[in-house]
Amino acid sequence: MKIAGVALIATFLALILKEQKPNFAFLLIVFVGCSIFLFLADKIYEIIKMLESLAVNAHVNMMYMETILKIIGIAYIAEFASQITKDAGQGSLASKIELSGKILILAMAIPILTVIIETIIQLIPS
Repeated sequence: MKIAGVALIATFLALILKEQKPNFAFLLIVFVGCSIFLFLADKIYEIIKMLESLAVNAHVNMMYMETILKIIGIAYIAEFASQITKDAGQGSLASKIELSGKILILAMAIPILTVIIETIIQLIPS
């Protein structure tokens, strides 16, 4: 409720400011977006700790878990940056950010994909 309230107030203020000072309206939206992200940082930390404890209990190699968490982080950060860039009217640059995020995710996923492929090959009878 707090996040929705702050976002709605910021939206109304941005609409009012956009007529007079469009630069301030954009800065307000960026500030509120970053504030919401920081407000959620504690929840993100709790989720990461819970996933790590589940991985330890399931005896999953922590290297894979760390890689998956990094991939998720890249996805969220790329999406956040892309949305801010779109808000600034730079759709072309936003597309480049999204593409960069996807390429980084693919590069980080290669070790996991390699292990999966090797495991499948071992399961196939010769």
